[in-house]
Amino acid sequence: MNTSLKRIKVVCFILLSFSLEVSAPSEKLLTVLKFAPIEPYKQLAFAVGMVETKGDTLAYNPLEEATGVYQIRPIRLIDYNKRTGSSYTRNDLFNFEISEKIFLYFADQVGPYNFEQIARKWNGSGHLTTNYWYRIRQYL
Repeated sequence: MNTSLKRIKVVCFILLSFSLEVSAPSEKLLTVLKFAPIEPYKQLAFAVGMVETKGDTLAYNPLEEATGVYQIRPIRLIDYNKRTGSSYTRNDLFNFEISEKIFLYFADQVGPYNFEQIARKWNGSGHLTTNYWYRIRQYL
């Protein structure tokens, strides 16, 4: 046998031996990683809910006709429905998920990086929103 053929056989033997050592495991496993969603407004939403109603989803303020945990007023509900094509009613606002969806929609209009501006715009306008922001910060 010539030398080059011997070398080829040796290299093939080494490669074959190596491939047998690094074969796939006998068990077939699939690992699926689930990551928590990014929720940039989570802390702020909690704080607003606590300041507005102490987290009471059934809260109602007859003076302002504000409903639900985030105390959504009729004008804001009308605005939301117009902008999104939704048709939620005041009674829907007692549902936490719907109220939160509306709050998050308006929070997203300002953006996730300015909690103070989001909170103050949620509360209204003027100098009274300064006190509101102070109360919100207590929960952040």
